[in-house]
Amino acid sequence: MIFQVKDGRYGYPGGRDLWRNINFTVKPGEALAILGPNGAGKTTLLKCMMGLLKWREGQSLLDGTPLAKIPSKELWQNIAYVPQAKQAAFSMTALEMVLLGRNSCMGMFRQPKKEDVQIAKHVMEELEIPHLEDKQCNQLSGGQMQMVLMARALAACPNMLILDEPESNLDFKNQLIVLETMTRLCKQKQIACVFNTHYPAHALSAAQNSLLLDKQGNALFGEAEKIVCEENMREAFGVNVHIYRVTHEERDYQSVLALSIA
Repeated sequence: MIFQVKDGRYGYPGGRDLWRNINFTVKPGEALAILGPNGAGKTTLLKCMMGLLKWREGQSLLDGTPLAKIPSKELWQNIAYVPQAKQAAFSMTALEMVLLGRNSCMGMFRQPKKEDVQIAKHVMEELEIPHLEDKQCNQLSGGQMQMVLMARALAACPNMLILDEPESNLDFKNQLIVLETMTRLCKQKQIACVFNTHYPAHALSAAQNSLLLDKQGNALFGEAEKIVCEENMREAFGVNVHIYRVTHEERDYQSVLALSIA
């Protein structure tokens, strides 16, 4: 499954363009990280990509077919969306929330079968949250809820994951669990993944490609190591940074250190 955005342009009604000429492709097994300062429209871009907001110009395509021409059920069998976690206002266990991810795979009014429950529990084990199964969602912390929403998306067995700041509200360990899970799914199951993030280092560690937005409506797309560079970070974020490599257990990592306001 190949996902594309061609000549994407969007702006709020009566307002200026947030960005224009957005072009990128995400192939099976690839991850795309979207970066940009607050107000650059990262979450809005995700919604445009999925057809939840209408492009002013351009389009999103799945295997060459515009999303508007794909039946809703078929679309959401292929794509799973993980929004930013917010405090749940309803009473539902974490396992019941994860089971909602199976809706696109079930017929109307069908009750979850044993297989659906097994898939939901397996996903929760993969994310190391089986201890949350019976807890009420309205009693979970923001970080716990983020992990549950991630599990809900994976329960759908999608071909593509779209995540809105998946590391938000998470501690170091759970950030690594989410990033490593994304990386593993891309490699092992050939899932395509798009996520936006406030952490340039996460783009370097978990994504092959990056899309960098700025507040002037510009966008840069390309290999993560070429896009996430000191010059581009300074131009987009107004911050001087230093990017350096660290070797741990025979593996190289890249870190991004913010030095000063440019």
